[in-house]
Amino acid sequence: MLNTTVLAALGAPEIAIILVVVLLLFGGKKIPELMRGLGRGVKEFKEGKDGADDDRYDRDRSNTNKPL
Repeated sequence: MLNTTVLAALGAPEIAIILVVVLLLFGGKKIPELMRGLGRGVKEFKEGKDGADDDRYDRDRSNTNKPL
């Protein structure tokens, strides 16, 4: 509940200040590299999650086809 309160309190001026601070800390050239790495991490996470679901489905299917 605290997280939603903090997010609701952020307006346009606060977000602009945060973006300026991030730009000053990391520099203009480093930010695209950081975002690219973040995107790759999210993509790998989704692929891993989808692969785990596929494995579970394959196991369930193979268990139901066993003869008694």
